[in-house]
Amino acid sequence: MLPLLLVSMDVSILYFAIPYISQDLEPSATQQLWILDMYGFVLAGLLITMGALGDRIGRRRLVLAGAAVFGLASVAAAYAHSAEVFIGVRALLGVGGAMLMPSTLALIRNLFRDPKQRGQAVALWTTVMTMGISLGPIVSGLLLQHFWWGSVFLINLPAMALLLFLAPFLLPEFKAPAAGRFDVLSALLSLTALLPVIYGIKELAAHGYSPVRVLTVAAGLVVGFLFVRRQRKLEHPMIDLELLRQKVYGGSLAANLLAMFATVGFAVFFSQYLQSVRGMSPLTAALWSLVPMAGVAVLAPTGAVLAQRFDRAYVMAGGFLVSACGFAWLSQVHTASALWFVLAGSAVYAGGLVAAMTLANELALGAAPPERAGSAAAVLESGQELGGALGMAILGSIGAAVYRGDLAGAPDAVRETVGGASGVAHGELLDAAHEAFVHGMGYAAIGAAVAMAGAAVLALVTLRGAGRAVAAEREPAVALPV
Repeated sequence: MLPLLLVSMDVSILYFAIPYISQDLEPSATQQLWILDMYGFVLAGLLITMGALGDRIGRRRLVLAGAAVFGLASVAAAYAHSAEVFIGVRALLGVGGAMLMPSTLALIRNLFRDPKQRGQAVALWTTVMTMGISLGPIVSGLLLQHFWWGSVFLINLPAMALLLFLAPFLLPEFKAPAAGRFDVLSALLSLTALLPVIYGIKELAAHGYSPVRVLTVAAGLVVGFLFVRRQRKLEHPMIDLELLRQKVYGGSLAANLLAMFATVGFAVFFSQYLQSVRGMSPLTAALWSLVPMAGVAVLAPTGAVLAQRFDRAYVMAGGFLVSACGFAWLSQVHTASALWFVLAGSAVYAGGLVAAMTLANELALGAAPPERAGSAAAVLESGQELGGALGMAILGSIGAAVYRGDLAGAPDAVRETVGGASGVAHGELLDAAHEAFVHGMGYAAIGAAVAMAGAAVLALVTLRGAGRAVAAEREPAVALPV
């Protein structure tokens, strides 16, 4: 799980390092954006391809290849001598991360045949992924107090070296016995479908409407349509479309998408609230943002225990509803709210979220045939990436519209962002900007609560009785001799 933690940390580890990197490599403004975004874009775009590849060549083999690529790219990133090289290396890190993520989740499906043990393993996987993104800025900030910026990448090396040494002895090889030939055209289509959609949605969230951004999303959707058409014609498709139509897998996928829509969409506001409204330094804000993990520590194990006694659909729906209550709680935050009030609401939503998403991941994996576990895990993770991008775009736009509407008549620099307002506004105008931001954050929290409630309804409608069905284990994938 340590390599998985590092892969998820790399999504956010540059937040504090970027000023130092910019000072050394002198990137342009556009290059700086690509430095921040390239890893996540490549990771999201290649998940489906790598999941299908693992089904064909073996998941242990792909994990080993991913560890090697991730480790070598980490060294190259630490010693990059130009912005262009650094951007290319960040893309290579995304390739390595895409090799590791679906393979680790797929191996859980193959290694743990007992539903109870698999549930515990999936719970650990989900918690590690959640913690990694939160820990990235903290680890980065602590390292940068003592070392140069390359150290934030070199910490990946010991874990990847350990994985390369131990995996051949500890992990059996699994692959689909009749997966067919790897279809290169399908891989290219999946990449050119996902990347424009995710990139276009994030650009719309960050910079607002423009015809080019809308056309970018539309182009990705067209390529996605072509990808689906090709899968229908192939004897051995990259994605099993029948699995998507299956009630348990499709319901879990959709519920997780809604959950990530709410979580990522609100997280954009939460980090800005701590820094721009409460005046915390980035490192202090990152440390306080770990407090809601207390809710995860309490509610995630509780959900796992309840799932052994009651229908998992009801437990999952309960988790999503608890999370919805947490977001509803946060919709009541105002500028004078105590910090404990904000953190308590965050702990409620985080705990319910992880408890519910753990069960959703477990049910989705259990519904997939073991020989298709790689592609099933990849589609599940891609759905979460898409949900997060949509949340940033839609909830971000709602909050921004409320913020600008409340500050009608204020200078443009103040109306643009609350961070910009903190740099130019003072006194009553700055107070008004803070109130407007918190007002917009409240509307985003309401939207997140509605999405979580929708996920709860979806779980009840599509997943009742699913736990009993999944408990009837399928034949395992072929475990190859080592």
